[in-house]
Amino acid sequence: MQSRRTLGQRSAPDALLDDVNKAIIEQLQQDGRRSYAAMAAAVGLSEAAVRQRVQRLLDAGVMQIVAVTDPLRVGFHRQAMIGVRVTGDTRDVADTISALPEVDYVVLTAGSFDLIVEIVAEDDEHLLELINTQIRAIPQVLATETFVYLRLVKQTYTWGVR
Repeated sequence: MQSRRTLGQRSAPDALLDDVNKAIIEQLQQDGRRSYAAMAAAVGLSEAAVRQRVQRLLDAGVMQIVAVTDPLRVGFHRQAMIGVRVTGDTRDVADTISALPEVDYVVLTAGSFDLIVEIVAEDDEHLLELINTQIRAIPQVLATETFVYLRLVKQTYTWGVR
């Protein structure tokens, strides 16, 4: 059976979140390219110990280190959030939608939508194609509502750890 564990779920990795690992995460949130030596000095460990801790956090799915781009500057001209109402197991629909390369965010929700999906598309025609032939074509999808982004005002990843 396929595992459905994602970054948003709480499980054994919570045990990895001691004060030192939280400090390492905060260092990387400030600068994802920060060296192990600089983090070691900041948290009071050896460089090797920091490297091992970072690798354990990555392996456990507690964090990711990625380059975040501005879609408008790398050839995409349309972003949208799509509310999706489904019938049946929402996790199955979420898995199907998550497999689409244009989808960068899928959340199971409680409320008027069962799923919230973020899409990055080349243009409006590409967005229409994704909605009509990919998402609405899934048999369990009952309805969608699309919220087209006009401007991204704030996006941050520095909210810290608890």
